[in-house]
Amino acid sequence: MEEKMYWGMTSRTYCTVIHLSQLTSFIIPGLGLILPIVLWIANKDQDEAINQHGRVTANWLLSLLVYSVICMVLAFILIGFIGFAILGLLNLIFAIVAAMKANNGELWPYPLSIQFFKG
Repeated sequence: MEEKMYWGMTSRTYCTVIHLSQLTSFIIPGLGLILPIVLWIANKDQDEAINQHGRVTANWLLSLLVYSVICMVLAFILIGFIGFAILGLLNLIFAIVAAMKANNGELWPYPLSIQFFKG
């Protein structure tokens, strides 16, 4: 039986791309928030794995947004700048770990992620 393709990729590869796509923010600010959510929404009803990976990624991205707002407020007392650096590093590490797990067919819920979308 032939595996269904999503934008020319297998489900496993597509899930990997969902996680890695958030790193596009390092090139174009904001794209790493929009692209993974668009990838998720485009095919979430077609494949349960895509829905699960997109959901955990969206939960992390929204959590990251909340943590960034907190760091912005804390920047007035300078500690927020350290928080931003930590968030950037965590985002990089978490995206790579989640992508590697997705490539192996595993779902990895991001640590520190607030569950906005339950599954």
